Amino acid sequence: MTVMADVLTPRALRRGRLQSLALDGGLILLGSLFVALTARVTLWLPFTPVPITGQTFGVLLCGALLGPWRGGLALLAYLSEGLMGLPVFAGGTSAWSPSAFGVPVILGPTAGYLFGFVPAAFFVGLLASRGWDRSFWRAALAMVAGEAAIYALGLPWLARYVGPGAAVSLGLLPFIPGDILKLLLASALLPAGWRILQVLGAKQISETK
Repeated sequence: MTVMADVLTPRALRRGRLQSLALDGGLILLGSLFVALTARVTLWLPFTPVPITGQTFGVLLCGALLGPWRGGLALLAYLSEGLMGLPVFAGGTSAWSPSAFGVPVILGPTAGYLFGFVPAAFFVGLLASRGWDRSFWRAALAMVAGEAAIYALGLPWLARYVGPGAAVSLGLLPFIPGDILKLLLASALLPAGWRILQVLGAKQISETK
């Protein structure tokens, strides 16, 4: 009974809330740093201003593991880090690094993909919170929805620079095989991600997405 009384005191409740907020903040920061790490995997192609990167892998896995709100906020934090001048974007660039067209990356041809990371993580997390992450193939389908969100913003923005006709051939078709591989890999690594979250103390994260 003594333990129960301690748990129900206002001070304990406040402490529990602060711990929850600290955990959420830590997970959001870790998610943003994980995507920044995957952005270091970059392959620049000679025929398109859009590189092949590990970012989408990081975005999809982050959304599936952290849920819609934590995942979406993690990607907002990621964009904010780039806006602060940190080298977190593809190939170690920041928002203010020059793009292929000479303008800053945050305004350049790939900016739409960056903006699409936020809804992508949110949608994947939303589907995961509804049980789509409990089987490999449903998780993969959730990540297809995330990929669609990225391209929904990325292609129209790219078209401003290369024209609508070339946007698909330069910003979508060359990346389909790699995107399939990345989303399948992210789906396969979900159980390992859950174990890492448990180590960090987020044992109930799948129930509180």
